[in-house]
Amino acid sequence: MKKHKAPHFAKASRGAQNTKGKIVKRLKIIEGQVRGLQEMVMNETYCIDVIAQTSAVKRALSSVEDALMEGHLSTCVVEQIKSGKEGKAIGEVLKVYRLKRK
Repeated sequence: MKKHKAPHFAKASRGAQNTKGKIVKRLKIIEGQVRGLQEMVMNETYCIDVIAQTSAVKRALSSVEDALMEGHLSTCVVEQIKSGKEGKAIGEVLKVYRLKRK
């Protein structure tokens, strides 16, 4: 996996820290949901119930992606455009768009 510098919400602003905290909290909830899925499978829970829970996890992950993308667009992309790096900004947005469509 390619490493990039930390997202802007990792920096000091109060609003950014609030966003980071919300995302981390949501990821911890998702982690619990995935553990619950493991237990459901091990306990041979009815398949439809497991599928319903996997759908909930996918929706939760999608909401995390949306929050990350919103933060990226409002910080990194704006900064890239202001500094004359429009091509990079457009490329990143298109990359995420293509990933979301899969």
